[in-house]
Amino acid sequence: MIRTKSLGFILALLVVFSLSACSNGLNIFGGGDRTVPKAEEKAEVESEGRPQRLRDLFLMQNSSTELKVNRFIWKATLEVLDFMPIEEVDPFTGVIQFGWATPPGGTREYQATVVVSDPSLDARSLQVTFRTRAGVVDPDLNREIENSILARARQLKIAELGF
Repeated sequence: MIRTKSLGFILALLVVFSLSACSNGLNIFGGGDRTVPKAEEKAEVESEGRPQRLRDLFLMQNSSTELKVNRFIWKATLEVLDFMPIEEVDPFTGVIQFGWATPPGGTREYQATVVVSDPSLDARSLQVTFRTRAGVVDPDLNREIENSILARARQLKIAELGF
């Protein structure tokens, strides 16, 4: 009986010590190192203008972090390539990755990657790369798709302005 109680007690102590060792240091019930970031660290993060780590994103106050993509091009891309499934989207870098699909009336399967890299509504803001199973397609096809996306983006902007 005494042996069972002492074995249970030792086991409980081992669990407590092993859990407390998971934090920074052997700070039993202290919760680890939860210090408030110093003003120097905040200034360093803010001076760089871009978060380096996930916690830096939350340290930034009055951040001027904004999306650097044109919303008309973004929306036009989704409308023009609506026959393709979307695999990945990252609005912070402006990348849209589309999966394999066959265009309406076509016979060949394509995959596309679209990069919207600038907030302005011009051709330099958009880069489209289409691929087939055999490799990259003709640059003229990429240019045609870019032109159709830009034309649709201009239509969207004109519609919003009410002309």
